[in-house]
Amino acid sequence: MQNLYVTVGPSSFNRKIIKDMSDAGATLFRINMSHTSVNDLESVIKSLQDWSDIPVCIDREGAQVRNRVMKNNGEFFSKGTIIQLHDNDDMIGDSSRMSLVPPGIIGQMRAGDRIRVDFDSVEMEIEEISENSISARVLTEGYVGSNKACDISRRVDMPALTDKDKIALDIAKNCSIKDFSLSFCNRSDDVVEMRKFLDKGDKVISKIESILGVKNLESIALESDELLIDRGDLSREVPISSIPFVQRSIVGKARAMNIPVNVATNLLESMIDKRTPTRSEVNDVVSTLLMGANGLVLAAETAIGNYPLLSVKMIKELMDATLHYYDSGIDTFISLNNHNI
Repeated sequence: MQNLYVTVGPSSFNRKIIKDMSDAGATLFRINMSHTSVNDLESVIKSLQDWSDIPVCIDREGAQVRNRVMKNNGEFFSKGTIIQLHDNDDMIGDSSRMSLVPPGIIGQMRAGDRIRVDFDSVEMEIEEISENSISARVLTEGYVGSNKACDISRRVDMPALTDKDKIALDIAKNCSIKDFSLSFCNRSDDVVEMRKFLDKGDKVISKIESILGVKNLESIALESDELLIDRGDLSREVPISSIPFVQRSIVGKARAMNIPVNVATNLLESMIDKRTPTRSEVNDVVSTLLMGANGLVLAAETAIGNYPLLSVKMIKELMDATLHYYDSGIDTFISLNNHNI
């Protein structure tokens, strides 16, 4: 059976859609802790467990720099503006300030460091460091939403598990969750560290989304139950033109080691707003399956998109078509679908 992992969010978090997506072929429901408060986690888990028998997976926030909540859920940063950066998790950001996590990350920053927010939407450079905050000048203006990934121009030390991760894992265990994703897994020790907080038999899906993760792939795979290629975050460190080749390499190595491997990001991105995918998206999905991926992960399509159920149905249709192609070959496949060449 192929994996069809579905991310739950505002667009899909209701009884009917969850049931319909279960019936359409979802094999696991993913809770993204980057966009879920630990205060809401238990309620979200119990609702999903009440609405469906499909397993629930906790995708921990992980070792990544993000901004926190912004006023109006987003503010425009104008070029040349000085932005004050803080590590106060309770502070609401606006057009002149924002807070970064994990705690302590501000203390690692240096004058001259550049910060890119949300895949280059905004870029700023640190100019001045004081005891309580950092001043950064906006170089590339743009809109900054809440809980967006931030890249720093040099590598900084990040914990394998944050305090939020540990709280989330504890809540999940108390709710009998058995599936966990390890975001930004950079080395095998990260998997070992996470397993200390889990029960024997719990499944760890290690997400490969950094250069370090790619370099340490084999040792990570040996400690993991599954792998997940996050092409979005990976493209922040790997040139986008190299992503197809990196993906093919990871899938090939995982298959050789008999480790299930899943692929995420931009599978059906156009279906956030439209009822049907583009031809290039369909080709990408099928090509990914044909190269040996064991499963696919829907993210924004089902979390915030307008057509979560249609997205699940489309992925399932493409999965079934790919299996049929394997079993029957192109001639029978075309014939059964009433096409003439």
